[in-house]
Amino acid sequence: MSPWKPNATVAAVVERDGRFLMVEEVTRDGVRINQPAGHLEPGESLLQAVAREALEETAWEVEPLAGVGIYMARYRHEASDTDVTWLRFAFVCRALSQQTGRALDRGIVRALWLDAAQLRVCRDVHRSPLVMQTIDDYLAGKRFALDLIQTHPNCLYRNE
Repeated sequence: MSPWKPNATVAAVVERDGRFLMVEEVTRDGVRINQPAGHLEPGESLLQAVAREALEETAWEVEPLAGVGIYMARYRHEASDTDVTWLRFAFVCRALSQQTGRALDRGIVRALWLDAAQLRVCRDVHRSPLVMQTIDDYLAGKRFALDLIQTHPNCLYRNE
């Protein structure tokens, strides 16, 4: 039997003029709204991952400024009848520039800017309950310094 391992993901909270950068993405449950988010890939730090995911899903270059929270969520995957656990590292990011004309990741319908009220109204199409919880934590001023996260150099690929 394989050892149990959670899935590590990152999410970018990008706010501009009271609106948040979000994505509409195709999932097995239909089109859902999420922060720019995705899996940590081998050889990258959490901060590299959140900047990469934001760029791939929205065509926006972002800079991580602070952490918002670390979230753990669990659900039962119906098809395989297994428990799936996610560790989600959410970061406040500043939008730097948009790469106009850049193709978005497969499965991303579009990037859009929504305010908190618009997000609350459409909770039924959020990718997970963590989408609104992360926004609420951001709005409540929850932040942690990025130096809380330590990445040992042996964990990173050298060709970066």
